[in-house]
Amino acid sequence: MNSMFKQRVATIIIALLSITKAMAASDEIMLKKLREKYPATKFSEVNLSSINGIYEVVMGKNIAYTDASARFFIFGNLFDMVAQTDVTATRKENMHRVTWPKSHLANAIKIVKGTGERKLAVFSDPDCAYCKKLEASLQRIDNLTLYVFLYPVDRLHPQAREKSISIWCHQNQVSAWRDWMLSGKEPTLRACLNPIHDNIALAAQYQIQGTPTLIAEDGRVLAGAASATKIEAWLATTKNSQGGKP
Repeated sequence: MNSMFKQRVATIIIALLSITKAMAASDEIMLKKLREKYPATKFSEVNLSSINGIYEVVMGKNIAYTDASARFFIFGNLFDMVAQTDVTATRKENMHRVTWPKSHLANAIKIVKGTGERKLAVFSDPDCAYCKKLEASLQRIDNLTLYVFLYPVDRLHPQAREKSISIWCHQNQVSAWRDWMLSGKEPTLRACLNPIHDNIALAAQYQIQGTPTLIAEDGRVLAGAASATKIEAWLATTKNSQGGKP
């Protein structure tokens, strides 16, 4: 009986592997077809979607849907109405995960609120209006350890680097940061060894192109001045993991 059961399990496993290989081959054929048909477009990935006969096509940061003919494309979000989930948004979020910046946390201003059990990193420019709006929202969130990576965007805010350095070199970094971002109290001009250059390099590594940008502990990325309600909901879905993609 055990021998018969093992044979059945082995048969099922072989069948599943065959199906998986066939699906992978189908995806590769479709990817090749798309690249030949539209050579000017950079297709990076093709997968069968949740809808029979429809492929999910990844083009950079964009996702579209097409059938085997690859003639007509659907641009927009795919929703699972039974599960009440935005399938496309979830895929995009998972595609753009980064590694939690564990080895770089010493280069950030650490702010602990309440128990500090939840962790969140933010790349923020002191002269960015949206960053100030986000900072106000973050004040409403408790039980959080926040790591602020000072990230001046020189091409937009030529004085932001000087402010970033002054805030970093302040005796009380947290007070200097909050005084400026929430009350407009400009930090006293200071200079010292600082991680600003390293923060800019890290932002480039993460392909962060604007501020503010939030990173959850599981590597998910949220750009823009999200409301406290949105951030709370976003943090609530954080997995208990050590980071995102390696």
